[in-house]
Amino acid sequence: MGNADAAKRLKGEVFRGRTHLRCVEKAGMAESTNEDLESLPRGGFRCRLCHVTVANKPSLDDHLRGKKHQRLESLRSVRQAQELRSVFVSGFRKGTPASELSDYFQAYGEVVNVVMDKDKGVYAIVELQDREVLEKVLAQTQHFLGGQKLRVKPREKKDFKYTPPRKQGSAKRQQLSPEKLAQELCQADDVDAQMSLLVQLFEFSEGERRLRDLLVTLFQEVFLEFFPGSAILPFGSSVNGFDVSGCDLDLFLDLEKTKKFQASSKSPMETPLAKDGASPEPDACSEDSILSDIDLASATVPEILELVATVLQKCVPGVHHVQVVPNARRPVVKFCHKESSLRGDISIDNKLALRNTRFLQLCTETDERVRPLVYAVRHWAKQQALAGNPFGGGPLLNNYAVTLLVLFFLQTRSPPVLPTVARLKELSEGEEQTVVDGWDCSFPKDSTRLEPSSNTENLCALLAEFFHVFGDYNFAGHVISLREGQPLPVPSVLKSDVGSKLKLGPFNLQDPFELSHNVAANVNAKTALRFQRCCQVAAKYCRSLQYQRKSSKGKIWGLVRLFQPGTAEAEVLAATGLIIDFPLTLAALSAQSRELLCQTGDFHQQWFQKVCASIAFVLRDVLKCSCLETQEGLEEEQQAVTECEQGEQQTEVKAEQPSAGGKRSLDKEEAGSSSPSPKRPRTDNLFPEGQSMTWNCTVWHKVWLGRRRVRRQLQGPQAEPQHTAGSLELEAKVSEAISQQAGEGRPADPLFQFAVRARAGASASGERDTRLSLHFDPAPEQAAAFQEFFHFLQGFLPRAVERQLASEA
Repeated sequence: MGNADAAKRLKGEVFRGRTHLRCVEKAGMAESTNEDLESLPRGGFRCRLCHVTVANKPSLDDHLRGKKHQRLESLRSVRQAQELRSVFVSGFRKGTPASELSDYFQAYGEVVNVVMDKDKGVYAIVELQDREVLEKVLAQTQHFLGGQKLRVKPREKKDFKYTPPRKQGSAKRQQLSPEKLAQELCQADDVDAQMSLLVQLFEFSEGERRLRDLLVTLFQEVFLEFFPGSAILPFGSSVNGFDVSGCDLDLFLDLEKTKKFQASSKSPMETPLAKDGASPEPDACSEDSILSDIDLASATVPEILELVATVLQKCVPGVHHVQVVPNARRPVVKFCHKESSLRGDISIDNKLALRNTRFLQLCTETDERVRPLVYAVRHWAKQQALAGNPFGGGPLLNNYAVTLLVLFFLQTRSPPVLPTVARLKELSEGEEQTVVDGWDCSFPKDSTRLEPSSNTENLCALLAEFFHVFGDYNFAGHVISLREGQPLPVPSVLKSDVGSKLKLGPFNLQDPFELSHNVAANVNAKTALRFQRCCQVAAKYCRSLQYQRKSSKGKIWGLVRLFQPGTAEAEVLAATGLIIDFPLTLAALSAQSRELLCQTGDFHQQWFQKVCASIAFVLRDVLKCSCLETQEGLEEEQQAVTECEQGEQQTEVKAEQPSAGGKRSLDKEEAGSSSPSPKRPRTDNLFPEGQSMTWNCTVWHKVWLGRRRVRRQLQGPQAEPQHTAGSLELEAKVSEAISQQAGEGRPADPLFQFAVRARAGASASGERDTRLSLHFDPAPEQAAAFQEFFHFLQGFLPRAVERQLASEA
């Protein structure tokens, strides 16, 4: 009876809250306007209560009269009324039931509800009938229960905050906070046990797995009604062995048999047969069928997806938020299942994904270390903001790319943990030899046919070695190939059949079957560099005892510190120094220029000279810095190189004061030339051959300030094609305009001077690299003034150099 009375009183509070809202609305909704509404600087309004932004006053009025706003205002009124008649109680024994507290406070008046602290059970909120009962409770100076003195005080008043409902996944799994995850992992015995536990904490529960199976069965039954012979096949994280609770449900709608059925139904001489050999249902061939207005064989993918979306919206129970995404690399129909909040998508031209899924399953079945290692690396990458963008897209790695990277690492161990895709092809036979969309996807179905690995490394050592390997890896200069199980140099890939189709970038990771697809093509140079440096920091931590041994003092250890967000980033920023890295950006060059560059005798040297020439051009001609160049030769012996570097550390090279044009001084060879320099010289041949180049630079004006405003002024309302935003000619004019605004001519003293050295990269093994890094060294007394300019260069210089490379192509 007590609970029923409480429910009645709660309904009464809701009713009174709604009555109050009507009074407020009649009074012009002044209360909402003053407390809940915010006027935006550029027009429009934001409702702080509902987290909703509207464009104008009519839309605002509609929102305030809407069900959502009124419901939340009513709920807030109820909560505020509850606060005014509730007390906070602590001091009782742990494990005290709510009924015991309720019985105690019943002596002062009726108790509406008791809410216990679920986590620790050391406090409770007791809601009383009204303020009169509350005053009686507070008037009593001391309260005792079970021999324990209770601490009773009025409930703290808090601002009402609306928390939107969860949109994804299982609520049970989403409650696994970082704190709880750390607590669970710290209880394990060693790092191997932590990694195994991580899989158990993240993978599907049995309930979620059954739910997904039921949804697939439901979709199959519905689509068979409209597309005879069709099949709904799940792929991706749900079934590839790397499932994470709450991940999307990816489905492939196979319409091959439906197309054959439709073609045969049009022929009067043939009668289409169902799977069991019986005649199909009459509706499938009638004019009322959904297939009567479309020819699946000739229809475009977007047209078929619109049909699929119609079936989802109107015929699948519990499905809403259906949306066709026709312009994606693989067009899909997105949907959400209302009751489970499970999101997913359906594609119709993605057979390769089925083979990729089965390949990942095979890898998990081949060696039990695969799953824990993949889960650990993926969670680490997500915590360091390197992967796992929840909204898709962007410059981060996706989970599929991270998974392939781990599999490649296991292929390259000595001895290997996993076989290469080429080896799997050799082991395939009969029906296992499959070609999908022109790509060879052959591998054995049964993992028992594969030879067990003789590698005995444990998970702790494998994870540490993963970070060590990729902490010094040339992602831009090589293409990671799971088919061959080794990195392929970019020049050799460009000369291959897929070279012209493969989109190269700062991070090159080839799909194991669709060889023209770089699964990390979306990753930009900044993310690639951060991934590498975060691996370096992680590798350093993995060499410590804090990673390898469980703490006897209750401190975090093992994976827990590795998973802390931002830890690696903070250490990277502290250790990086004034360095800007340039990956191999061959994508900026034309196909002809790439081919010519790859045919040269020394690809690395030619590329280094080309990038250095572009860097010099941007610093001198675009940013109007005075630059004096020096270089060390490639053919010098190591002793001479060492002496040269020691001499540079002891000698201060003063920048020569150039004339008003800001051009550098000519050396003897250039001074002997009789022809004048053109307006935009080609700088390819200005440098002798070498692996290191140094510029001593002088900055005269703050060309990094106000560039956007000056750029808009120069462009005008109708910008010429050659003067679009980002063109180097326009950027040079922006620098010139800023210099002129600062005053006529060049100032007597420069703002600051700095030296910058370009170095060709080299891996830890000594292998020549295609990466290039710029090391900046400002004068010590000018370091503070240089920081602002360096921050500007970090974003501007790599993009400008890439544009210069493209323009010279």
